[in-house]
Order: sequence, then structure tokens, then C-alpha cells
Amino acid sequence: MEFIDYYKILEVGKNASEAEIKKAYRKLARKYHPDLNPDDKDAQRKFQRINEAHEVLSDPEKRKKYDKYGKDWEHAEAFEEAQKRRKSSGGFTGGRSHSGGGGYTESEFSDFFESMFGGASSGFSRGRGRSAYQFKGQDYNATLRLHLTDILTSQKQTIDLGDKKIRITIPAGVEDGQTIKIAGYGGEGMNGGPKGDLYITFEIVNNTPFQRVGDDLYKIEEIDLYKAILGGDLQLDTLNGKVKLKVKPETQNNDKIKLSGKGMPKYKKDGQFGDLYITYKVKLPKNLTAKEKELFAQLAKLR
Repeated sequence: MEFIDYYKILEVGKNASEAEIKKAYRKLARKYHPDLNPDDKDAQRKFQRINEAHEVLSDPEKRKKYDKYGKDWEHAEAFEEAQKRRKSSGGFTGGRSHSGGGGYTESEFSDFFESMFGGASSGFSRGRGRSAYQFKGQDYNATLRLHLTDILTSQKQTIDLGDKKIRITIPAGVEDGQTIKIAGYGGEGMNGGPKGDLYITFEIVNNTPFQRVGDDLYKIEEIDLYKAILGGDLQLDTLNGKVKLKVKPETQNNDKIKLSGKGMPKYKKDGQFGDLYITYKVKLPKNLTAKEKELFAQLAKLR
């Protein structure tokens, strides 16, 4: 199996914090997202690798195994269990030599799995006879595409796995690129081992005029010159209904206001929402009449 450097894929160092990993993932996922690169196969492959890297490095337990075992990290539990049994029974027999002192080196760890899955004996001696060890089945990965408006409330959805269908609850506020685990819906285990798990990565398509950043929403709203100068009422559509705003007199271009609780629902926090930020853009009038120009000239003299 080819070794894939997940840190290199996300363009972070091995000591990167969880926040740095999340930030790097979001930046690269936006850059190589299939919606932005519809005919670019290379970008699509990179997007898949970015999601794969994020799935591992964003999970503390998976990251720990990856840092220790590299490309064989998914088999770490099986190896460690076999290593424990080796210590208690006096060692494995029938195939690979090992270092002294009761432990295996990283290269011997790879050799161990080559013997397990690459054609050598799959049984180990424990003093008398041979016994097969149980191994967890392969994990499956799937992508579920939803619109931003689909995740304003929690919903149930049926997923077709081919040989079976499962019904899952999708919590409101899931983020683009977020992955959840459905235990026991992966491949069959070996020698009676447990089934693998199903990992679902959400792809959230923004079908609204708002920009989403975490739980908050952002929008640019145009107002005419007269409302900016004199103030007035403004009706605004939000994701959960219309609101009436009071535009302050002498509002400047790029002035911002915050509408508390009008953002996205917070993931698994019932009744809690982010905020909505509105940036005003003052639209200047065009095609002025002679009278209007005269009035503006008078205003200019007054100023």
C-alpha cells in the first residue's frame, strides 16, 4: 500500500493543532470542491484525498494511530492485540522474526500485516495448535450532498447501501466537509470479527444569498443614497422569515449591523443559533434629471 502523507495533503506540520487542521481543510476543500472544478479530474482526486486526510487527522484517536503506524494505521488495534497475546504466550511462530525485548519495530509491524494479508500464514501459535485471530471489517466512506436550506432543522434521511437501507437522523447545522460515523455498517469482519463502520461526509451546497462562516451568516444589502442619508425602514429576508430594520440616518458605505440569533442553527445545540451580519452598500442614483442635478449642486454649495 502506498504511503499517503496526510499532513502534506493538508499543507500543515505534524504538530498542527486541531484548529489549524480544520482551517487548512476548509481552505483546500473550497479550492478543490467539485462544484468549482466540474471538469477537472485532478481537482476531484485532490478533493477526495483532502477529505480522507481530514477524516483521519481531525479524529484524535485515528491521528494517534496514523502518527505511530503510518499506512497501516487502520490495522493498529489488530496488531496491538496480537502483540499482547504474543507477550503472554511467549511469541508468534511460523513466519516472521522479531526484535527482542517483547516489542515490534515499525518495519516489523508492516511485515506482520504482509504475513497476515499477503499470502503467509494467517494463524499464530499460542503454545498448542493454531488459532485464527478476529479482525474488524473494512470501513466504508460515503458522501451525502445537501442544500444549506436542508439543514436548518434536523431531518431523517434514508441511505441506500446497496444490499440494505438505513435511516439516519441528520442534525441541524452540520458543516460542509463534516464526517459522522455509523457504527457497524461497514464490511464484514474476518474470522467472526466485528463489522467495519460507515463514515458519511456531508457536502453542503449553498443555495442561499448568504455566505456561511461556521454558525454565522453574512450578506451585502444595497440601500439607496436617500435612505442612507435620511434613514428609513428596510425589510430583509432571512433564512427563518422576514425582519424589519431601521436604517440609521447618515449610514455610511460598508457600515455593518448584527442580527443576533438569525444565523445557522448550532450543531447539536437545540435552540441555539449563530448571528447574521449585514453590510450596507450605498447605491448611487443614475440618470439624474436636470432638476435633480440642480438640487445636488445646491447641496454641494451648502457643504
